[in-house]
Amino acid sequence: MNLSFTLNGEATTVDAPPNMPLLWVLREKLQLTGTKFGCGIAACGACTVHINGIATRTCVLPAAAVDGAEIKTIEGVASKSGKLSAVQAAWIDHQAPQCGYCQSGMVMAAEALLDQNPEPSDEDIDNAITNICRCGTYESVRTAIHAAARARRGA
Repeated sequence: MNLSFTLNGEATTVDAPPNMPLLWVLREKLQLTGTKFGCGIAACGACTVHINGIATRTCVLPAAAVDGAEIKTIEGVASKSGKLSAVQAAWIDHQAPQCGYCQSGMVMAAEALLDQNPEPSDEDIDNAITNICRCGTYESVRTAIHAAARARRGA
């Protein structure tokens, strides 16, 4: 099946089985390996990307569901010139990642949260960032999200 969508700002067409999970279309068909496979049941969040602006777990999402959609992966978060987003910069500044495996999904979830809520409380962050981190960097993640929110607001 030919699927067409906008991927990181570019019109994209890919031939993939309609029931192939979007994660594998991104990784195997399009060679975008920043989005990770973690659990295969949409529980951990390592596979999170934005679909039409919504943080979405892709390991169980059939590719046919995104025909015509706008998709952003971790590869599309930094600017075209390579400037990091406020979230990516805060992640580094506050040393949020340890092993880094879950971080692309966490960054995508944080970006979506701040797009919807520019000044989240700790509770808002805890409710929105349900990604699982084996290293347990949740406090650093929360601190980084608050810093990114301030940076986005110019505070």
